[in-house]
Amino acid sequence: MLALLAVALYFIDENVDSYKVRILNLCAIYVILAVSMNLINGFTGLFSLGHAGFMAVGAYVTALLTMSKAVKAQNFFMVPIAKPLENLHTSFLAALLIAGVLSAIVAFLIGAPVLRLKGDYLAIATLGFGEIIRVIFTNTQTITNGSLGLKGIPNTTNLYWSFGFLINSSYGRALKAIREDEVAAQSMGINLFNHKVLSFMIGAFFAGIGGGLLGNLLGTIDPNMFRFFLTYNILLIIILGGMGSITGSIISAFIITIATEVLRFLDDGFSIGSFSIPGITGMRMVVFSALLMIVVLFFTQGLMGTKEFTWNKIFNRSRKPLAKGGRS
Repeated sequence: MLALLAVALYFIDENVDSYKVRILNLCAIYVILAVSMNLINGFTGLFSLGHAGFMAVGAYVTALLTMSKAVKAQNFFMVPIAKPLENLHTSFLAALLIAGVLSAIVAFLIGAPVLRLKGDYLAIATLGFGEIIRVIFTNTQTITNGSLGLKGIPNTTNLYWSFGFLINSSYGRALKAIREDEVAAQSMGINLFNHKVLSFMIGAFFAGIGGGLLGNLLGTIDPNMFRFFLTYNILLIIILGGMGSITGSIISAFIITIATEVLRFLDDGFSIGSFSIPGITGMRMVVFSALLMIVVLFFTQGLMGTKEFTWNKIFNRSRKPLAKGGRS
């Protein structure tokens, strides 16, 4: 499967136009973000809404570490960049890993006091910290260029990077036990706080990497990109796919990302034969939201629920009829 994926990516990269390649990159990045958030919300059962903050950390760190000194000087024309950052430059891989680690450290600093809360209180606290990160980035002009953001970021993200980091993350039974019943999990000897913090940090690590990939794909970032609406978009993906299903997050991320582009014609207008229908700004989001509501009504647990795609299930189903035929 990995060999087939590599061949497919090479074929797409060489033969598909840049617009479709960009959409596929966005699909893979949103899968990474959805799976990382699903680890926190779906598998561990923590209602966290601070994902956009971790993405912001990853995007800015990756951008600053991959931009050249000349490009940094062009961006920081109002207030000079902090001296230690002026000459810092690393490879894209190193920048992504550093971004992920720093996002995980921020998650630890936030999670240590906050993860003792539960339910709505945890959601409000993490949402607040996510907004605090955005506000800090807006006001630290010597580091992030403030509200002006960063432009001219190297377009390093491609299919190989985005799909390369799209991994089938593993998860532990302990995290699912915490989600189902914290009291029972604790009685079985599971350290609730340690496992919650670990889940929070792993999710933030991949959120930072996803943010870095997104920033270097778009080529420009600013603090307003990472408002809480971005967290809600990712939450929508994991709810549609199924809370606690990696497969569901992957399927849902591709469906939602591609569908929002396919329905763009509703904003621009279209023709059916000789009949022309004018476009209405925002109409695609209205239709898209209506379609999502219909899906949620019929799939109350999401497209996959908590189920996962496995080769074993497919092979076992294909072998059962053969086994019966052999015995007869």
